Amino acid sequence: MAMNSGLRSIASKLIGSSSPILSNPAKRGFHSSGVKNMGGGHGHGHDEPYYLHAKHMYNLDRVKFQKVKMPLAVWSAVGIGIFVPVYAVIFQQKKTASG
Repeated sequence: MAMNSGLRSIASKLIGSSSPILSNPAKRGFHSSGVKNMGGGHGHGHDEPYYLHAKHMYNLDRVKFQKVKMPLAVWSAVGIGIFVPVYAVIFQQKKTASG
């Protein structure tokens, strides 16, 4: 009983008060923050040629040992692209083979 009367008194205070929380209706809409300046951090906005996160990050002509790394990367991708499906077919055929 004491719990119910306590809740009633709190509810009557909230309804009776002119609280700004209850008087302002909820508004629907989009809100976004302003555009962030990306000048901070490591490079301080400079466009240095070897800055890791700049537009030069994926320049393949600046890769060290390019004549070794590029064919290795290509043949690795081709090998994985061939090996995985072949292994999947062999595995599935072994699984369904009668015993």
